[in-house]
Amino acid sequence: MINKELDPTDTGILRLLQNDARLTHKELGQRLHKSITPIHARVRRLQDEGYIKRYAAILDPKKIGRGLIVYTQVQLKQHAQDSLMAFQAEVVKLSEVMECYHMTGAFDFLLRIAISDMDEYNHLVMNKLSILPDVGMMQSFFVMSEAKNESAYELGKQ
Repeated sequence: MINKELDPTDTGILRLLQNDARLTHKELGQRLHKSITPIHARVRRLQDEGYIKRYAAILDPKKIGRGLIVYTQVQLKQHAQDSLMAFQAEVVKLSEVMECYHMTGAFDFLLRIAISDMDEYNHLVMNKLSILPDVGMMQSFFVMSEAKNESAYELGKQ
């Protein structure tokens, strides 16, 4: 559910910027039938209020040598707060780890890892992941093909 504070212009700005963050305030205004000044103020407010966290270019991992995507579940030996926080603090420092989620269920963390090949994954597991604080069991799933990869959230009716 969308926050009640967002009106159709706000959601329009968010929808457009999710698909092309390079749009200028002038282009946003033209598409939303608004002038530049209120668009500029709204974008600034959406940034200040945290609706827009950052702007980024989405790269093709294959073209930059990171074509092997692995989802790795990690179960820790200890589940005390300090163990969970220590693992998390260290794993987020690894450049191969693109996402890290603290999860419910049998495993404590889910990692999305982007690497070049199986040799690099083996090196990551043996020399980086397995030596992190309280690592117990790991289970990995290798992506064979990608059917959908979205970065834009549905924001209601257009």
